Amino acid sequence: MAHHNFSIEFFPPKTVEGAEKLRATRAKLSELKPKYFSVTFGAGGSTQRGTLDTVVEILAAGEDAAPHLSCVGGTRASIREILNEFKSHNIRRIVALRGDLPSGYGAAGEFRYANELVEFIRQETGDWFHIEVAAYPEVHPQAKSPQDDLLAFERKIKAGANAAITQYFYNADAYFQFVEQTRKLGIDVPIVPGIMPILNYTQLMRFSDMCGAEIPRWVRLKLASFGDDSASIKAFGLDVVTQLGQRLLAGGAPGLHFYSMNQAAATTALWQRLV
Repeated sequence: MAHHNFSIEFFPPKTVEGAEKLRATRAKLSELKPKYFSVTFGAGGSTQRGTLDTVVEILAAGEDAAPHLSCVGGTRASIREILNEFKSHNIRRIVALRGDLPSGYGAAGEFRYANELVEFIRQETGDWFHIEVAAYPEVHPQAKSPQDDLLAFERKIKAGANAAITQYFYNADAYFQFVEQTRKLGIDVPIVPGIMPILNYTQLMRFSDMCGAEIPRWVRLKLASFGDDSASIKAFGLDVVTQLGQRLLAGGAPGLHFYSMNQAAATTALWQRLV
């Protein structure tokens, strides 16, 4: 597993209790020796501070970590300030995103798209940062068409991104098709599948409606049939996602990026099955 790009994502804790819980989770997950941890942030930049604090703590523990950086509502000056702060902490990786537009949000600041953010990071900081961007095998929910979405991805790579992490999905064919299309465009950066453990039926449905990830009908019906039996949901979810991970790696995926939801058990169980 070590030669693969295995990484694990956290979200910044909002409370002291959350921070302590995340420390315990991270201690467990760091035993798996991921290549790096990434840390998301909330819409509107409210938790950009929480993101940085979490990343700095992970770096201090001797692990590699990448903050997510969104350009929504950002100005050149505000993003420049954040980049300088990242550099001052010797952060060498960034996950660069457009980010979600907060509801009722008119203008998107000085950067409209992630490729503009990537370009700006390169102009300002040269090769200092290893930049990851997002990819959408099942098409970004706001894309006009699959072709538009593919060209948007191409622009991000051409702007200077090193690699990509996908939105989570449960249909391996969508991923392989997407990768094949990018290769035809001459894009050769690693495209790492994002893996979402299945822990809770209603939460999964809510997330997936929001971000445009499809839950295959047979999986959805099976999960629904378990009702409140969370042990069965988790056991079935672990089987489904393990098979997905095995198929992706066997088919040439360069690694996996685990959306941990700040919990250690599901990611660890998946990891152990995939080693």
